[in-house]
Amino acid sequence: MELINRSMILPSRESIVGANGIVSCQVHDLIREIGVSKSMEENLVFTLEEGCSSNSQAMVRHLAISSSWKGDKSEFESMVDISRLRSVTCFGEWKSFFVSNKMRLLRVLDLEDTTGVYTRHLKHIGMLLHLRYLSLRGCGGVAHLPDSIGNLRQLETLDIRGTCILMLPKTIIKLQKLQHLRARCLIFYGVLVPRGMRKLKALQTLGVVNIGRAGKVILQDIKRLSQLRKLRVTGINKENGQELCSAIVGLSRVESLLIGSEGEPGLCGCLDGEFSFPGTLQSLKLYGNLVKLPEWVQGLKNLVKLKLRSTMLSEDHDAMQLLGKLPNLVSLHLLKKSNHGGQVFRLHEGAFPSLVLLEIGTYVSVKFEQGAIPTLELLKLLHMVVNRDTLSGLPYLSSLKEVAVEGYYDGSEMAYLRAELAENPNRPVLKTV
Repeated sequence: MELINRSMILPSRESIVGANGIVSCQVHDLIREIGVSKSMEENLVFTLEEGCSSNSQAMVRHLAISSSWKGDKSEFESMVDISRLRSVTCFGEWKSFFVSNKMRLLRVLDLEDTTGVYTRHLKHIGMLLHLRYLSLRGCGGVAHLPDSIGNLRQLETLDIRGTCILMLPKTIIKLQKLQHLRARCLIFYGVLVPRGMRKLKALQTLGVVNIGRAGKVILQDIKRLSQLRKLRVTGINKENGQELCSAIVGLSRVESLLIGSEGEPGLCGCLDGEFSFPGTLQSLKLYGNLVKLPEWVQGLKNLVKLKLRSTMLSEDHDAMQLLGKLPNLVSLHLLKKSNHGGQVFRLHEGAFPSLVLLEIGTYVSVKFEQGAIPTLELLKLLHMVVNRDTLSGLPYLSSLKEVAVEGYYDGSEMAYLRAELAENPNRPVLKTV
């Protein structure tokens, strides 16, 4: 916070209205250059890039490999004493010699979005016994993890989002220091996990996990993970939905929850029942056909952020009236097909007393009535059709500062938005993203 107060770094706008306060910041180019320069002077970090020299880098602990560096193995080993490395971060294209079993002290291996990484390159990953952080995020060529992953007994964070991994090896349950397991296939499928996940007692982040096949057995494991703060599950159906809700009730520390189910049945009838979810829950995402919101949603008095996608909510069940009573809701995302086709979400006077950000997606229609959302500052429109039938009442949003549109909007749609905003006393700005 001290750096923010001194304006050396700035919080991103999205994080200001997030469920957990400031979660990301932007660094001014000058501050970044100073930081990089000082770290290299003191041998804290060495950046391997085009034109760099070997100036006695024997004591380097942290290595960043730039996409501009095109050297070979001999040049690499002549410039860096790999046996001393504590962390390696790779940008650009992967080369097999970037990681070696000689890196016995390596604690951090970050390969996020590195191109050319395939399953075969992870064959010896289990030799890096001191590894605490491993990110393969965005490495689409990785289809599975080797069984030797179970040797990494010090591992605390494993990020395999954006890979092609559909199933975790059985040896994953040996990682009893693991705190964050972030997984999601290239498609929104989630990974299958082995039985015995309850052994990962330090786990705070888990998901996306597909529980459809193993069902109740996996949910019984999840129920025992008392340290969980963030849980994301998909593959929910009528056979396991009630078991899921019962498991969540017992997770007294959970702050963020995603529940998803693809296909026609979706979540319809899966989450019904009188459940009392933990008061710690601040962020909720419901992805899949619901038609009607579960009754327990109205009890989420501390909920700050809510995302709905493909929920097909019917206004016959007064979804917006229910959500509008949540006293601390700051961020609401009505994404693609969150309401039933042809129906309109009507936001009445006094609804959403704390809402600051509203995001509206494709095939969603919203009408603001006078006095609705008195605190709304930012309205985001995502690839939606804009006209009087799908979006109206913008002049009534008394605190509105900005409308941000993403996607293609023709001249008539933009003209309609400008006309609506011209009638708003605040004169909100219209921005394209």
